[in-house]
Amino acid sequence: MDAVVATTGGTVRGSVRDGIRTFLGVPYAAPPSGDRRLRPPEPVVPWTGVRDATRPGPEPSQVAPPSTGGPDGGAGEDWHDVGSAFAQVAHAAAADEVLNLNLWTPDPATGGLPVMVWIQGGMFELSSTAAYDGSRFARDGVVCVVITWRPGAEGFLHLGDGIANVGLLDQVAALEWVRENIAAFGGDPGNVTVFGESAGAMSIGALLAMPRAEGLFGRAILQSGAAHHALTGDDARRIGTMLADRLGVPATREAIAATGVERLLAAQAALKAELLARPDPERWGLPVVATTMPWQPVIDGDVLPGAPLDLVAAGASRDIDLIVGTNADDWRLWSVVSGVHASITDDILTAPVDRVGYQSLAVYRPEPHATLAAYRAHAPSAAAGDIFSAVQTDWWMRLPAIRLAEAHVASGGTGRTYMYEFAWPAPGLGAVHALEIPFVFDTVAPSTPLFGPMLGSDPPQGLAEVMHRSWIAFAATGDPGEAWPAYEPDARWTMRFDVDSDAVADPRRWERGFWAGAR
Repeated sequence: MDAVVATTGGTVRGSVRDGIRTFLGVPYAAPPSGDRRLRPPEPVVPWTGVRDATRPGPEPSQVAPPSTGGPDGGAGEDWHDVGSAFAQVAHAAAADEVLNLNLWTPDPATGGLPVMVWIQGGMFELSSTAAYDGSRFARDGVVCVVITWRPGAEGFLHLGDGIANVGLLDQVAALEWVRENIAAFGGDPGNVTVFGESAGAMSIGALLAMPRAEGLFGRAILQSGAAHHALTGDDARRIGTMLADRLGVPATREAIAATGVERLLAAQAALKAELLARPDPERWGLPVVATTMPWQPVIDGDVLPGAPLDLVAAGASRDIDLIVGTNADDWRLWSVVSGVHASITDDILTAPVDRVGYQSLAVYRPEPHATLAAYRAHAPSAAAGDIFSAVQTDWWMRLPAIRLAEAHVASGGTGRTYMYEFAWPAPGLGAVHALEIPFVFDTVAPSTPLFGPMLGSDPPQGLAEVMHRSWIAFAATGDPGEAWPAYEPDARWTMRFDVDSDAVADPRRWERGFWAGAR
């Protein structure tokens, strides 16, 4: 029952419970402090002796989330009150070893086990591993790894100085650590699957296109995120300059780093609050207004040579097996919980974007009235809040997922392509964003951290077993099983996960929604 493993950085001692070896807070890169601050990750600083790996490591510096609301433009007063919840500092421990990972394995002596590396979401502003328990994957013969990475300005500050996408490079560094060390934990470095949700899935969309990530994984699962969201260098530089102006320093990496962690996070929070309160495309750029994400991957010509979707279509990931999917009601998570759903009206939906605090349809198309009419034709009795959530779901998640599947198939490689839709509705919410995560991890219970309150008193364990089994089968062989057909652009087959059927192959009516013809 030994839980001591030698890594390239030194020896770690984990814990053992029910036959599962758990290693927490294992550093995969050097502490990003001092001269390393706001810069690409560097190799682990080796240690001597046996390092304790039984407690979680520190998390990267980030702004605490508000008490209510979500990432859209109408998420409640807390998002606009920089003096209250939004400006609170969640973590200011930049000097600590915040680039670390958690790992679960059945037995390091086994060898040759499939490896799954989880990249969590958080709007590219939050990054916490605390809610993810990979023990069920280890129970079922998989080495599961959950990584931290730098979000916000710490990870995506762009100044046109030759440094870009530091947060993505953190993910690459973690995958390099996996390649070099996972065999010591029983994993097969030649059989690695990356999987992630929301901004984690969008990160994977970028990794699929990044030369520096080539060869680090052979399969990918993208949950409610794809390969669409990336800023141009000009848009990203504008945000970097605005941050420096708020700090009152020159727009250089050295000057911004010298302001300290707490000042940087407070300025980042204030910048986001201003974006949400006054989403003017002339000031911020339309891509930033449409996504309300000032920090995201940047097309810099080096780390990310071009738009991720275009690079995938051109063959960047042609031999990687791929699953991409969404939840039926993704965006309702924020609109219902924040109270926006009940307060949206047709007038708000069609108003000019610079005259409303909500994300109007004008952000997505110049003819908001035509957009509204198209959605109403499919759902005549839908409330304005339902239309709002449907448009947001289509634009953010559903259509990008379809386009990624199409691009991957069109690239003509050996990689297989699958799509899914998670449709089980949580009580009072629907099949909302992130709801599928505890099903994938097989941790459905009202007491599950973060996700438990969404699940209700009796979540369907059988559905969790089906999804969890499918993800493992895909990681092991590239075939998710469950009679899941490969995606075909003409037929547009996908797998639909719901409690009534567990999982069924279903030719979904992809024409639903105004955006079905958009590219």
